[in-house]
Amino acid sequence: MTDHQIVTHEQWVEARKQLLAREKELTRLRDQLSQAHRELPWERVTKDYAFDGPDGRETLGDLFAGRSQLVVYHFMFGPDWEAGCKSCSFWADNFERNVVHLAARDVTMIAVSRAPLAKLDAFRQRLGWTFKWVSSAGSDFNFDYGVSFSQEERGGDKIYYNYAWIDSGMSELPGISVFHRDASGAIFHTYSCYARGLDMMNTAYHYLDLVPKGRDEAEQRPHPMAWVRLRDSYDR
Repeated sequence: MTDHQIVTHEQWVEARKQLLAREKELTRLRDQLSQAHRELPWERVTKDYAFDGPDGRETLGDLFAGRSQLVVYHFMFGPDWEAGCKSCSFWADNFERNVVHLAARDVTMIAVSRAPLAKLDAFRQRLGWTFKWVSSAGSDFNFDYGVSFSQEERGGDKIYYNYAWIDSGMSELPGISVFHRDASGAIFHTYSCYARGLDMMNTAYHYLDLVPKGRDEAEQRPHPMAWVRLRDSYDR
């Protein structure tokens, strides 16, 4: 930070215009990738999933709440955990108020975890969230969509996550899954992403990418996101 290049205003504008050209190129590529997301083949959901929610036992179809598109944030909160994952909480802080805007575009967004509903409700109230959060306890949902791992799966050297075998002993990992429900009530899985694929959904990270220090995570131990706290814990 102390030996950064210092230039005149005219030189700065020229450098900024060169970077702008690259930013526009990335925007165009992003538009193409977004179109590819929409053109990805779908797979029909044939298994019956049930969830514990504020309205009692709900099916996957119920979670659409009358809309045709459903986005599920797979929030890391295991059945025996006392609190939700702080990194997932960071993401939840970023989508908390957007659920209203998404609903206006025929999209329902919710969070799903394996912890009991009572734990989810208590944690949601603690952090002041309003989005719907349901429990998949007793269901294969989180396992089928690649974010929860049984003790048997973790007994080997690797688990299958983000479409590859990785070294990890985690029982829960984050992800986002997208579903479509047609007029007949048939449900289709259209998209899922994991790991760094979630970066685009975190507005705070995009702001950090603009400032001089960037995310400033290289020296964080034991992992890059070690600095993250629950929103009510930064002053503790």
